Amino acid sequence: MKLKLRLYNTLSRKIEEFVPIDEHNVRMYVCGPTVYSRAHFGNARPAVVFDVLYRILLKLYANVKYVRNITDVDDKIYKTAIAENISVSELTDKTIRQYHEDMASLNVLPVTIEPRATGHISEIIEFIKNLLAEQKAYISNNHVYFNINSAKNYGKLSRKKLDELISGARVDVSENKKNPLDFVLWKPIDEQFNFGWDSPWGKGRPGWHIECSAMSKKYLGEIFDIHGGGSDLVFPHHENEIAQSCALTHQEQIANYWVHNGHLTLNGVKMSKSLGNYVTVNELLQNFDGEVIRFAFLMSHYRAPMNFSITTLNQAKNILDRWYTAIGNVEFIQTDEVFSDVMDALLDDMNTPKAISILHTRIDEINKTHNETVVNIFINTCRSLLGIMQVREQEWFHNVDEDTKTWITEKIKLRSIAKKQKNFVEADMIRNELLQKGIIIEDTKDGTTWKVKT
Repeated sequence: MKLKLRLYNTLSRKIEEFVPIDEHNVRMYVCGPTVYSRAHFGNARPAVVFDVLYRILLKLYANVKYVRNITDVDDKIYKTAIAENISVSELTDKTIRQYHEDMASLNVLPVTIEPRATGHISEIIEFIKNLLAEQKAYISNNHVYFNINSAKNYGKLSRKKLDELISGARVDVSENKKNPLDFVLWKPIDEQFNFGWDSPWGKGRPGWHIECSAMSKKYLGEIFDIHGGGSDLVFPHHENEIAQSCALTHQEQIANYWVHNGHLTLNGVKMSKSLGNYVTVNELLQNFDGEVIRFAFLMSHYRAPMNFSITTLNQAKNILDRWYTAIGNVEFIQTDEVFSDVMDALLDDMNTPKAISILHTRIDEINKTHNETVVNIFINTCRSLLGIMQVREQEWFHNVDEDTKTWITEKIKLRSIAKKQKNFVEADMIRNELLQKGIIIEDTKDGTTWKVKT
């Protein structure tokens, strides 16, 4: 019997069984980065979340097309290029390269197609021309706007009502518009950013929403299976995508399942480049392995808000230390088998915290039995579904040799005995002895872990 995936659909506000339009050609589109600076921790969350979903889909279906776009048309890009005194293409090429490096460090798989907005200007112009021909858009003062009154059921994704949105905080009000909710499809170049493309409406550049509609239509068709992104994109970005795409195609929907990850906060405030309260992935990689950062995301359910903290990263590191210690240096034998209960947890709306809890029990079993078959299934489950446990134990612990590892393990046992006997002086002496050898130990509720001082 074929395994069934269940996902929370933002459109219906409930968990639904995933039924692809064509099980031989499963299609997913996810909004990617705007490339004007290095990715921060918040940018990395959707990359990891939808990488897990991609891995699950690859387990279930033979052919999965995953499109994640690059937004390289944006005023923030032009402003940054001017500030750095480099060309726009130099900035975007550099930032895209850095994004790929950072995501690879988090074990994020390459996507099937990664279209750049600048490579699809002709498709965007054609899309706008067709909307104008259908009188779903209009020209005003060298701008082209989408006519929101032409959209059926506007607000069905975000559950917002038109009369409650007038002059809303996220709406760009302009005297050029017929309706304050109308959004720009094409805008002319200006004195500040003399950068754009020729079009029937003059030299200019596209609006943000139309980019994704044009690219998703080109690579995935008029209607596809899954559209993903951060919850902050539900309105206005995804709502406007639906409006303009459905206005053109006359479909009821652009995607059957809308999947959104929760906000990520720093000290309780949404992490944002515009607010300046963010930590880049590259900065974190100076002190934490990419697997640790990835695991920190997996510890929270993807739909739940997540508060960034160094404490969370340290917790993730301690768990991975324990797991790597348990599996040892068993020679991994390739297998397609995964733990069925872990798979079941992930099929239930990507419940990664439950999957991790189950894997904890497997580690307890491995510690007791040292069964190499179980170890191999454990490794494959972690690698193929969660993107973790990618290296050997020695590599994880900075290549500590077996003799040193045995010595460390023995010292930790002696310290544990000393603590049970309330001989805290002896316990502290052992800790200091280990520290002098460059070994840091930490007591957790799951036992004592160790790592090499960096």
